[in-house]
Amino acid sequence: MSGSKEDDRKGSSEWRDFFWNPRTHELLGRTAASWGLILLFYLIFYLCLAGMFAFTMYILLLTLDDYKPTWQDRLATPGMMIRPKGNQLEITFSTSDTESWDSFIHNLNSFLSPYNDSYQVQTNDECTPDEYFIQEDSGEVRNNPKRSCQFNRTMLEECSGVLDRFYGYDKGQPCILIKLNRVIGMLPGKERQSPYVTCAAKRYRVGENEWREDSDKIGPLAYYPPNGTFNLMYYPYYGKKAQVNYTQPLVAVKFLNASLNTDINVECKVTSNTLAAGSDRDKFAGRVSFKLRINDK
Repeated sequence: MSGSKEDDRKGSSEWRDFFWNPRTHELLGRTAASWGLILLFYLIFYLCLAGMFAFTMYILLLTLDDYKPTWQDRLATPGMMIRPKGNQLEITFSTSDTESWDSFIHNLNSFLSPYNDSYQVQTNDECTPDEYFIQEDSGEVRNNPKRSCQFNRTMLEECSGVLDRFYGYDKGQPCILIKLNRVIGMLPGKERQSPYVTCAAKRYRVGENEWREDSDKIGPLAYYPPNGTFNLMYYPYYGKKAQVNYTQPLVAVKFLNASLNTDINVECKVTSNTLAAGSDRDKFAGRVSFKLRINDK
């Protein structure tokens, strides 16, 4: 029994000596000089690693251009988006309940504020329609900041919020704004033919081998600007930093007589003689789908 206690005391003493040995002045088995050399080694080692990382990042940054990407994937067709977006691309409201569509009106007003005619006249140029607005650099001399073409809010006519401040939502004739995502250097048309937007009822599956579409519910549509075109004069896009005041062109779609109290599945897509048709694998490539429901009470 006494031998066991003495062994415990001996083991405890060995652990204390290992942590701090007062005779040799060693901490965890090493003297102060040894710890100093180890810390110095790792300090120099990690400083070298940090220096190598900083140097490689510096070399990488030298290869980058502040105004356009050095490497850019070739997008066959840019994506599209709508305003107002609603919840999960679902626009549901009641004509008799102003609170159900009030948020849509605020969203559209906020989105269209940079398109006000007074602001566009001050910041952007009046360009020649159906022609690309090319602004190339002159060798090493950059042509920056690049100018942009005016897209006046009034070009959206009935969907501008100027002629009808409720964008038709109070009458059950809502306006939906469509934009094509920005791609630097994209030329979306040739032979003076601008890309244009068309909207129609979307086909959707209701059974294993059964498809349905809401063509009888969607009713007639009106497009603004006329024919729903993204005019060529707004292209190419040179990037946010090079083209500070760039105003993205829009197309407005107005539903004139959509069926009430029912879900309407809508698909809008862009048609161009240079952009490839959208793929079924990417539901946002050159098109956007959303659900519209207009209730009358």
